[in-house]
Amino acid sequence: METKNMKILIFSLNGEHYATDICDVERILGYVHATEMPDAPNFIDGVLNYENNILPIINLEKKFNFPTDKGQAINEDETTKIIVIKKDEKKFGIIVDTVYEVSDVSSDLFEEAPPITTTVSRRYMKGLIKLDNRIVILLDMKEILSEDEEDLIF
Repeated sequence: METKNMKILIFSLNGEHYATDICDVERILGYVHATEMPDAPNFIDGVLNYENNILPIINLEKKFNFPTDKGQAINEDETTKIIVIKKDEKKFGIIVDTVYEVSDVSSDLFEEAPPITTTVSRRYMKGLIKLDNRIVILLDMKEILSEDEEDLIF
């Protein structure tokens, strides 16, 4: 059996470790407050001017229905980042608490998400990675938005 490596970006969200394939990442930005848009879906914090284009900013804590304190999901400090995700010709930003590292991960550390997964919809997950003494949830950024959500945003 051939072992393949995947390069991932590891970040935290709501106290848990997540990752995405580095191929889906264009850039990591420091957090800046987005311009709010009227009637936007509740998980869209607003938009930014990114390279002279409008970049929708997705709040994954809202998208994943994580509980928040006093309705404020973002702890705006120097560790909060916006990861610019590219999906075909479309780009969007996701807000994360901390970006940790880029890491090469062997496919033998990768497992399918168990059926009991409730924290994040299985639709968004590629699986789980056993890394050191922790479990990292590997997200499929190309599936974060449904077709209907993409139509609303882009």
